[in-house]
Amino acid sequence: MDTIHLIPNNSLLTATPEEGRQLAIKLARLIIKATQPDESKRQQLREIYANDAMMLIAIGQTVATEFATIAAANHYWR
Repeated sequence: MDTIHLIPNNSLLTATPEEGRQLAIKLARLIIKATQPDESKRQQLREIYANDAMMLIAIGQTVATEFATIAAANHYWR
């Protein structure tokens, strides 16, 4: 099994909030991959959550949590 690097480049530091948001999305996707390593199963599940408003909201909350962590690590870009 390949090692999944859950924090790309081992850093949460980004130059801008936009880069931080992109990193948050990437981290959320990586956690899904780590939780369900079977690509075919993820593809199967994608069809289910893509049509479920509550699951989509949960994904948004996961990204928001990741972004809050990244923003704090970057001292809110001040």
